[in-house]
Amino acid sequence: MNQTRTFLLFALLAVAYFLFLAWEKDYGPQPPPAEVASSAAASSTDAGVPGAIPTATPAAASPAIARDNGPAAATAQLITVTTDVLKLSVDTRGGSLVHADLLAYPQAPRTHKAPNPPPTVLLSSDPEHYSVAQSGLVSSSDTAPADQPNHLALFHSEKTSYTLAEGQDELKVDLTWQDAAGLRVTKTYTFKRGSYVIGVSQRIDNTSATPWQGNAYQQLLRVEPPKAGNWLANYTNPETRSFQGAAWYTGEKFEKLPFKDFAEPKDQLNASIKGGWAAMLKLYFVTAWIPPADQTEQYVTQTINPDSAHPRYLIRTVGPALSVAPGQSLTSQSRLYVGPNVQGAMGAIAPGLDLTIDYGMFKIIAVPMHWVLSQFHAISKNWGVAIILLVLLIKGLSWKLTAIQYRSSARMRKLQPRVQALKERYGDDKQKMQMAMMELYKKEKVNPMGGCLPVLITLPVFYGLFFVLEYSLELRHAPFLWIPDLSAPDPFYILPIIYAIVMLGTQWLNPVAAGMDPTQAKMMKVMPLLFTVMFAFFPAGLCLYYAVNGIVGLGQQWWITHHVDREDVAKPKAA
Repeated sequence: MNQTRTFLLFALLAVAYFLFLAWEKDYGPQPPPAEVASSAAASSTDAGVPGAIPTATPAAASPAIARDNGPAAATAQLITVTTDVLKLSVDTRGGSLVHADLLAYPQAPRTHKAPNPPPTVLLSSDPEHYSVAQSGLVSSSDTAPADQPNHLALFHSEKTSYTLAEGQDELKVDLTWQDAAGLRVTKTYTFKRGSYVIGVSQRIDNTSATPWQGNAYQQLLRVEPPKAGNWLANYTNPETRSFQGAAWYTGEKFEKLPFKDFAEPKDQLNASIKGGWAAMLKLYFVTAWIPPADQTEQYVTQTINPDSAHPRYLIRTVGPALSVAPGQSLTSQSRLYVGPNVQGAMGAIAPGLDLTIDYGMFKIIAVPMHWVLSQFHAISKNWGVAIILLVLLIKGLSWKLTAIQYRSSARMRKLQPRVQALKERYGDDKQKMQMAMMELYKKEKVNPMGGCLPVLITLPVFYGLFFVLEYSLELRHAPFLWIPDLSAPDPFYILPIIYAIVMLGTQWLNPVAAGMDPTQAKMMKVMPLLFTVMFAFFPAGLCLYYAVNGIVGLGQQWWITHHVDREDVAKPKAA
């Protein structure tokens, strides 16, 4: 197979794949509106509360939606919590986490003009970017939601600001709630230095005259991120190309549900799970509730206010039945992860949590490729240099295979005059022409398909590296020479232009074959321009890989082509 045909196949497959992703985001089928109960006025706490759950069946059917009938939201206040890695806002309305800044992960690369960009916001009460983490207790009695210690109840805090002090390894934030009958609930958040895992406990002290029975629950709510105004902006934005939705782990299997499928009855989650977790995924980051591993909980997904401008998508876990006799106490425990999706570290937090770094069908290639890149980065201390070293490694391993491709191309090039002569001899008799060509190839020991096998390696490597560069947190905002972020397009389009020059060099070594179809010949000539435009929107790290790969390949092809020429010159002398 001619080298330019290899490039053509590669380009068409790549363009078709990524255009399909962009089209699917903008024009894919949308879910029909779901039937839900009418909601109260929207606030930071208007999400559903599990309904009463019978104590005999603590993991029964999906809880119903109850609405905010509690005190006015104006009476609540925000508590600021600052650690060495997080800055959060806790709403005393339910003790919910309504804002989270990841202090070590800026929104944009650091530059001379912007040395201190704002931190990434993972949780927010902003309606367009709404994403909150809620927890609470629901009674199994007929008590009204407004009289229960759920995420709509008004808690009390002694302070409005907490800070993890220098030299302090742990910080606890207590919020309390108490009803007139004497039931007291203390919700405690525990933060540790350097950790994105937040301990959450709900202690129930029953000083009333009657037993309390109910369930603890945790839930995440989020809206779908706003899209850009046109498909091109969505196509070039890696966050809109990445998965957006909920994910969970069953203890054995990782599953996920995109926002567009939340209202589909066949896709909704309603299952009893032990040793799992529930999460909302965002490119590079994850928020996940992690119940105790030995505890069976009921997992559900729901859509809140689907007809509103910003419908909210919910994933919830409801724990087993709790019973607290008068004068007794009981504590419900869970953990909340609010932080980066770091490959190699997530599995230590909870089993299966590492699966949230989802490379899809190319995982078998992307995971080892990321590992190799990490090893090269440990040596070079720069991800751009690590990518170059990866190119050299792959080229070294596939040197003989690509040599077959280039030698085949060189031989085919030399046979073009004889192929053209056969076309002139047999005219429109395609059968005789084909037989004559096969006889020629056999006589000259040339395999016309010799260049096809490397494509089977090139395409998977392309897609595997694409997902590594797109989804690996370590490569986010990684600089290299003039490039501030290898996971984003080259701001000066230097690498796409370099690759176009490499393609021109490749075409020079493989001129358009005589007698080639005119349409195909024209397509070959515009290939450098096509790749320049296509690579202009790809991550710069991917362009760096293929620019260096192309330069090395061009040098190898030039050497082999001239070596074949020297062999042909030497043959008559040997005779």
